[in-house]
Order: sequence, then structure tokens, then C-alpha cells
Amino acid sequence: MWPSSRRSLPWRRWYQPGVPFEPEIPGIPVTRLLDDAAARHPRRTALLFFGRRTSYRRLRRAANRVAAGLHRLGVQPGDRVALILPNCPQLAAAFFGVLRRGAIAVPHNPLATEAELLHQLTDCGARVAVVLDRSYAAVRAVRDATALEHVIVTSLTGHLPLWRRFVLRLPLVQSQRSRARITADVPPDPGVIRWRDLGRGSRGRARYPAVDPRRDIAVIAYTGSAEGGAKGAMLTHRNLVANAAQQHAWDTGARPGRDVTLAVLPLFHSFGLTSSLVAPVMNAGAVVLLPRFDGARVVRALRRHRPAIFPGVPPLYEQVIASPRFRASDLRSVRVFISGAMPLPAATIERLDALGARGLIQCYGLTEASPAVTANPIGAPRHPTVGVPLPGTDAVIVDAERPTRVLPAGAAGELVVRGPQVFAGYWNAPLATAQVLSKGWLRTGDIAVMDGDGFVTILGRRRDMIKVSGFSVRPTEVENVLRRHPAVLDCAVVGMPDDRRGERVVAHVVEHPAYPFSADELRRHCERYLSHYKVPEEFRQRTELPRNALGKIVRRRLRDDTSA
Repeated sequence: MWPSSRRSLPWRRWYQPGVPFEPEIPGIPVTRLLDDAAARHPRRTALLFFGRRTSYRRLRRAANRVAAGLHRLGVQPGDRVALILPNCPQLAAAFFGVLRRGAIAVPHNPLATEAELLHQLTDCGARVAVVLDRSYAAVRAVRDATALEHVIVTSLTGHLPLWRRFVLRLPLVQSQRSRARITADVPPDPGVIRWRDLGRGSRGRARYPAVDPRRDIAVIAYTGSAEGGAKGAMLTHRNLVANAAQQHAWDTGARPGRDVTLAVLPLFHSFGLTSSLVAPVMNAGAVVLLPRFDGARVVRALRRHRPAIFPGVPPLYEQVIASPRFRASDLRSVRVFISGAMPLPAATIERLDALGARGLIQCYGLTEASPAVTANPIGAPRHPTVGVPLPGTDAVIVDAERPTRVLPAGAAGELVVRGPQVFAGYWNAPLATAQVLSKGWLRTGDIAVMDGDGFVTILGRRRDMIKVSGFSVRPTEVENVLRRHPAVLDCAVVGMPDDRRGERVVAHVVEHPAYPFSADELRRHCERYLSHYKVPEEFRQRTELPRNALGKIVRRRLRDDTSA
């Protein structure tokens, strides 16, 4: 059911049908990246967290202490360890420490609901979790229904500079409020271990389990599902190292041991994990960790640390530019902007160009590909394309209903890819794995077109396509038309069941504060640019749209709200 022949392109190396796909990507454990960086640049800064620096030597020692502590807790190679942490030094140390022990890191959103945590912790079967103190209450509420035996609790205050910790302890109302925002008391429940006690007593050089980079799972990354339950994508050591290597191959101006990366994206997401931790460590660069997005704080970090690499998503860039403290000079140090997770609007590209920003890359990826698949050449985002496949990556467009049929250039169909970054399958879900993965080929579920030069344009999710009287409607096409109207600040389009036509088009609109909302006016606007079956039948006014941790619109929640 998968493509066996592919159209040759001049810039791409194709592999013969039936021959195993083995591009020349080094098969090394992720921890080797940290070891190499610590050996070459032991005193170089690895992490910056609110002014406190952690060298590569100290980060390796911290990871080794975590590995030793997990060993004493009985964690064996292949066991899952949940990481319920925001961007902080403990997350980096725990991530490498878990992998050092030969176990599997399972990152979770520290702001996840009890129901979300219950599903994910139960699914992965983690016996040990490393948890932020402010997230412990949610873990405690579901712990009895999971396999958790030990909960290692840490606080953001533990890695703040001394003067900041001193200020937080002052008997002042403002200090108490600040402390309450970043830390919480944790009761002495059975199995609760303090972070500072985890590696206590470890001495000497420990022996670590051998890792097979091609087969051993490094990370289980949970990805959203249209059906509701998140699935755990199994990413091997080779997947993560390969994708980091592909990122470095794209960035020809990289400076080993000197580049600074601004880590605003959450590291519990595959985009943030690869672009803001694994790739910088591969290059022995410094990572500026921000536990949450705050426009003013990002601007201060840009000015103080002068990062060269700024991974982000379009809403993040737009909010930084809109910050009242922002100045065009704040972006002067950035050599590469890595934009992903959603389309980069032409207006945002134009604003960044007007500010003198250079090195803008629009990428496409998905959690199942660690996550990057394609990218535009640096500094030349050919809007609306998401570029060409990364080195070692094959991509074709196939008929969504007959995936053995490869479509010609310019035809719309499902994007199917393969490469060293493609995941090993879904955890505990062989049927779901078989539906998207076969012989190394991954069905992305995205509808796209590829031009004669190999540049890919994403048209929308296959599952988001709306069928009106047998005609296909792409939500993104309708949304692009709506955004042209001055009354529309933001919008999202979904399909809802309709007895007469199968589905009807419903638009959720956030109005611009300077313009009144008028459904009739928006309908007339759409009728000027869209065929009659694409025009929304209903316009719903909203104050905001539901988004996930990366800022992507959660259409499933919109459909649920509409049907309620």
C-alpha cells in the first residue's frame, strides 16, 4: 500500500525500491552528544537560567547523578521515567540522566490536566516521575491509579541565582507573592524524594548500560489525536541525533561552542526538545531557558544574551514584535529563526523583513518525525511553501485513498515521507502504527502539493477537510480569505455534521477591537473570493481560540463547542 517508485529530482538522492533505507547518519546515543561537548568545552556555558550559568562539565555531572539515583530506585534499561517539568536546568539534567540509565524519557506538559496526566502516565507505565512542585498536586490526584512508585520533586527556586533566592525569602508581601507564583509546598507523602537528595551518596565512575541507537527508544512523545486520546510516538536515539544533524546541515553558519539558542518553546514538545536542547548540545552551544512565554521576558533575553538561534512559532514572533519594549535592534544577533508547527503568515514574514531580520526558515514537521521533515533555504522562505526535504529525507505526494499511486508535480494529495528521523511507532498501539507506518514510509495525514523543484506547500490536515455535498473544502483556504477582512483578528474554520449536505462550514472569529463584528458583512466578503459551497454558513464570535502549548489551534475543541 506504499510508494515503490519515486520521481527523480536533481537535488535529491533517491534509493532503489526494495533496498533498505540506510542514509549515512551516525548511529550514536543522545548522551554521546553531551559527553563530547563536555570533553571539548568543559567550561563553556551549557545552560543559562535567570542569570545562573551551568557549564557542560556540571551538566554532565548532574546527568550522571540522576542516572545513579535512578539506578538506586530500581530503574532498569527500557523503563519509562515521566518528566513533568517546564524549561529549567533540572529538565535537561533529568533528560540526559534518564537516557544515561538506558531508560526512556517521557516528557509531559507541567500544566496538563489530571485527566491528561492520568491517560499518559497509565499508557506509558512510568514507575518514576520527576515533577515540578507546582505540578505535584495534579500528579498526587491520579497517582493511585498509575504505576508510579517514586516521585522526585524539584522547584524552580533551586536553580535561581543566590540573590534571587534571597529576595524570595524576604518577609515582604511582594516577595511572598513572587514565591507563590513559582513554587509550592509538597506534603511528605510516601515515595516522594527531593531533587537534591536524588544523587546523594554516588561516588566513583559508574558503568552505564550499552545503548543500541537504532533500536532503543530514547523518548516517548505524546501527540494529539483527532479521536481524543493522545498517542505516544516512540523516538529512538538515532531519530533524535539524525534530526539534530539535519538541522546543523541546514545551518551552514553554525559556530561550534559559540552559538546561543533561545529556548522559549517547551522542551516537553518534540520541536522544542530537538531544536532547543539536542541540537544545541550537539554543537556545544549555550541554551537560554525560559520556563514560560512572556513577551517582555523574551525581549530582555534577546538583549542580554544575544542569541544566534531563535526557534519559535508564528504567534510567538508576532507577540515579541508587538511587545511595547521591543526594538528592531533586539533581533540583530539572531542568525537563524526556525519557524514551525503552523504556517508562517506572509504578513509576519514582511514585518520581520522590515525589521531587518535575516535567516528566517519556515519548517514543516510532526512529532512522528522528531519532528522536522522539510525546510526552506535560510533567509528565503518561499511563502507559502515549507521548503524541500531535509538531507537524507524522501518525500512524495500520493493519492490519499490509494497511497500506492504517486501523483505528479502540482497535484494535491497526502504527503508521505521517510528518513532517519521517522519514528519507530506508537507505544502500545500496533494498529495505529500500521495505519501510518510501513517499510519506513510515514503517512503524515497532511494534504500537500509539490512543485517541479521539490518545494512542498501544505494545504491542510486530511482529517480537517470538510466535505460539503461531495465537494472538498480546505479550512485554511477559508481562513486566509477571512483574515483579509479588517474586522477579523483571528479565525478558525471547522466542519459540522449536516443532514442535507453531509457537512456545513462554520467559522469561529475573534473580532478586531477597532471594528464591529458583522456576520452578514463577513459572508459577503467570503462570497467575493470563494465558491458558494466554501462560504461559511455560520459565523461564531469568540474572545479567543483554543490553542495547545505551541499555539496551534485545537480544532477538535471547536467542533465540540459547536455541537454543544
